Amino acid sequence: MRGITFFNSLSTRHLPRDFAGGLTTAVVALPLALAFGVASGAGPAAGVYGAIFVGFFAALFGGTPAQVSGPTGPMTVVMAGVFTSIQAKHPEAGLFMGFSAVILAGILQIGFGLLKLGKYFILVPYSVISGFMTGIGVIIIVLQLGPILGHTGTPSLLATLDYFPEWLTAISWHDLTLGLLAIAGVCLWPHRWNIWLPSPLLVLLLGTFCVLWLPEGTVATIGAIPSAFPSLQWPMFSLDMLDDLFYAGVLLAVLGSIDSLLTSLVADNLTKQQHDSDHELIGQGIGNTVAGFFGGLPGAGATMRTVVNIRTGGKTGYSGMIHSLVLLAVMLGAGQYAGYIPLAVLAGILIKVGIDIIDWPYLRRLGKLPLDAAALMVLVLLLTVFVDLITAVLVGVFLSNMITVERLTTIQLDNVQFKNGQGTETAQGPVDEWLAAQNGRVALLSLAGPLSFGVGRGLRRRLAGHVSHEIIIVDLTGAQLVGTSTAMILDELIRNEQHHQRYVLLVGISEQTSADLKRLGALQFLDDRHRFASLRDAMDYIERDGLH
Repeated sequence: MRGITFFNSLSTRHLPRDFAGGLTTAVVALPLALAFGVASGAGPAAGVYGAIFVGFFAALFGGTPAQVSGPTGPMTVVMAGVFTSIQAKHPEAGLFMGFSAVILAGILQIGFGLLKLGKYFILVPYSVISGFMTGIGVIIIVLQLGPILGHTGTPSLLATLDYFPEWLTAISWHDLTLGLLAIAGVCLWPHRWNIWLPSPLLVLLLGTFCVLWLPEGTVATIGAIPSAFPSLQWPMFSLDMLDDLFYAGVLLAVLGSIDSLLTSLVADNLTKQQHDSDHELIGQGIGNTVAGFFGGLPGAGATMRTVVNIRTGGKTGYSGMIHSLVLLAVMLGAGQYAGYIPLAVLAGILIKVGIDIIDWPYLRRLGKLPLDAAALMVLVLLLTVFVDLITAVLVGVFLSNMITVERLTTIQLDNVQFKNGQGTETAQGPVDEWLAAQNGRVALLSLAGPLSFGVGRGLRRRLAGHVSHEIIIVDLTGAQLVGTSTAMILDELIRNEQHHQRYVLLVGISEQTSADLKRLGALQFLDDRHRFASLRDAMDYIERDGLH
């Protein structure tokens, strides 16, 4: 079995290109990190710390060479909710306990990687992913209504909607103007110029320049961030906090894993390489664990930053590490000047982030999609917005699996045939002719393909009305996989037939299927003489011995 290796395909052969990619990506990441920090409620410094630590260690230990990690919209939305819920219940522990949840999330992600669970996170159905990503985009947009109108925002969507009418009666026109100009700037700036001057940085610089020309206090600003290396923060929790801490940690770990691995797939498409899902989860887990210890926001693989990195030359994990070191240098050298950055401009940047997160292509096709897929997407969207993300994902995955099982069951039942040579069916070959010659005394049940638990229930219904035969041949020659439920139905079939003094002959059972059935005790009542390698052998046995 392939073991876990460390260090993310690091090679100095591409170092000049990695430096160019990392530098450019840092320029893109800085305004986003500040904005995500403010939106989370932990402050702009927490966003920068998260970008530094998650970005560095995920690049060093991860499994996607050119991926750049840091705070993302989905993780920020969840983290804002974590801080709000924890502070409401444990106001004295507040932010510290929130960062303890980040540490726990990182540890869980490391565990996911070590347990080789990476492949399962990308099996979440697209309708579910589209629903919760669109819901997160909506939440991000709504949460910026307060700051862009010149008011203190809230981390709750429902609270924001509650305060919104009141905010409209006291609009700060300076804030609103800056916010609208920021939205216009990030939306209208030519895409091809983003490589050389990213639009978020452009509007951040222009907005800050405007603030310098306005009287102090005219618009709300983020305040200075520390120009020193962050201090270590030890986890804080008590026994009465464990439930809240564990829930928050699991939520962040699962979302961060899905978010990161989806970005890894984007990176694979651009680089024509293949990422290592388990390795990537370990890298993300280490990054989030370290970020939590230093008061940083949790992060994940960031799609836009990864794309920028690849398109500007980034090839290996060095590019992500350089991106983090550049952010650290900027924080240490220019953190004091962040106090002039207007909150309304960051709100404008985040509104554009929210717009980009919404799955517009899927929404445009909603009316053309199957009803169940469209309804599932809308349901997950509404649950994400009005309940919480983990409920949305769990309900979405459960319903999606039920829909898939129902469809597969219908297809698989088409491969189940019951014949007894009677009725209106026309003989199609020697077997059908032989059955017809038995005058209903022998029935043939043919099973083919994979047989799930849905098939087991359908099989019971299909056999319910057939009781006139004396012998039933169960042909498993074409059965590729017999699930537990189907095995138990077969066991019930054997017992029921024998109870009514009817013979059961089993045909074409593979070694694997035989072992599975024996393990479940499904063959203990079947006479070994009534097991045959082929249908012809069973037919000859009936002709020879009669089985009267």
